[in-house]
Amino acid sequence: MLIDTHTHLYSEEFDQDRDAMIERAVEAGVKRFYIPAIDSSYTARMMELEANYDNIFLMMGLHPTSVRPETYIEELKLVKTWLDKREFCAVGEIGIDLYWDQSTLKEQQIAFKTQIGWAKEKGLPIVIHCRNSFDEIFEVLEDEKDDKLHGIFHCFTGTKEQAERAIGFNMKLGIGGVLTFKNGKIDKFLNQIPIENIVLETDSPYLAPAPFRGKRNESAFVTLVVKKLEDVYGLSENQIIEATGKNAIEVFEKKSFHQ
Repeated sequence: MLIDTHTHLYSEEFDQDRDAMIERAVEAGVKRFYIPAIDSSYTARMMELEANYDNIFLMMGLHPTSVRPETYIEELKLVKTWLDKREFCAVGEIGIDLYWDQSTLKEQQIAFKTQIGWAKEKGLPIVIHCRNSFDEIFEVLEDEKDDKLHGIFHCFTGTKEQAERAIGFNMKLGIGGVLTFKNGKIDKFLNQIPIENIVLETDSPYLAPAPFRGKRNESAFVTLVVKKLEDVYGLSENQIIEATGKNAIEVFEKKSFHQ
């Protein structure tokens, strides 16, 4: 099963052609779309998307770049309200981002830990956003490590050692367009990481794979990630799709939330 484990289909960048874009992905073979949250300003758009499609699954969470000292407590309350109100496939995307703003590290750490706690309570996976913050993320995961902690390290761009450490926290690695970049680096060691630890993602509309780098990404382009993984692992297209699809289902359906 070809699955895009991380796509912002509600993004304003798709407002002109959203249905056609989703149709292209379905025609390319994508069977499921997993949708990360950002903050409350996108919740209504997410819910509308889910209402219109039966192959879309929503996460709930507060993105680290939306953690602002003056609003994050209120935003976290809204996340908790939603998690208590209905089913979601994961708590995400959550984590720490020190690329855009280092001054909110303390608040980001609080928000990250808080949401991990809720994920464990609900038996849900977490989907981690990590930018310029591997050490800070690992520090939190070390504190939170137990048999309930599991999920996906979204848009993994680290080293082989960081990959192995992430897997040690019961995380799969979300692999997308960066794998196809000339300076992406992860293609140099990824074949040393068993395919059982890999899931596919696009992060559309961001991080389009080559040859579309710099343009708007879309879920159909996950097939280009598959092609690159065929080269990296020396496996067939079907083997890549089958393995990564199985891995994704294993993460998101541990709780069997929509059987």
